[in-house]
Amino acid sequence: MLRDGPISRSIHGMIEYVAGVLFIAAPFLFSYDDGYAVGVSIAIGVLILVMAAATVGPTSLIKSIPVTVHAAVDYALAVFLIAAPFIFRFNDEGAPTAFFIILGVAHLLVTIGTKFKESSPTT
Repeated sequence: MLRDGPISRSIHGMIEYVAGVLFIAAPFLFSYDDGYAVGVSIAIGVLILVMAAATVGPTSLIKSIPVTVHAAVDYALAVFLIAAPFIFRFNDEGAPTAFFIILGVAHLLVTIGTKFKESSPTT
């Protein structure tokens, strides 16, 4: 499950902090009309920030969530983001639908491209 992609864990962590803040700010920046879109966006932003801050890694604060769990949540979150406009029925509102789908695909690509494995020292 853990691949050896070109994106370092440090960059992955920084991207997640930016994405978390962006999800929290998006309803206000893009004037979401649907209450579900606002609520889901803010909840996802908080989840992303908590996961970024609590996962064992160079950009975390708490270092309590294993990297394998973080990667699994990232994959599930990417699928959820793409499906959320249809699950919560705000797919008739263009801004949040596009935002969720684009960031879901981007999140999936970043997760696939992240080098989650630690470099092992040579002996």
